[in-house]
Amino acid sequence: MNRNKNIQSISSERAPRAIGPYSPAIQTGCFIYTSGQLGLDPATGNLVDGGIEAQTRQALMNIQALLDAAGCGMSGVIKTTVFLASMEDFTSMNAVYAEFFTGEAPARSTVAVAGLPKGGLVEIEAIARTESGRDAG
Repeated sequence: MNRNKNIQSISSERAPRAIGPYSPAIQTGCFIYTSGQLGLDPATGNLVDGGIEAQTRQALMNIQALLDAAGCGMSGVIKTTVFLASMEDFTSMNAVYAEFFTGEAPARSTVAVAGLPKGGLVEIEAIARTESGRDAG
């Protein structure tokens, strides 16, 4: 039950369902916060094959689907956080990441973690601002 009418849950058939008690994305005011997205295929709920490049691409496609559902798109992303199971994958992740953010890239933090759900290699979360800067509501 949503106790705050200014908060709207965002989901998309083109993005995987949450694998726990959380929303895939939340919009409050003109900001959208995505939950961390793994490289999960939305149809199967399984990690995509192809290593770090494929998982990075799928994680970003999942974020894109959520932002599209909110009417925002990737151009609204102002900050991302990237979680890597291994910093040895930084260069490969970065190359795929650059495909999604042409022009002025958002601010970003990248950290290595001890492990990710489902044995993922990468998880990415984003904060975006709606293009109009207005509330969805």
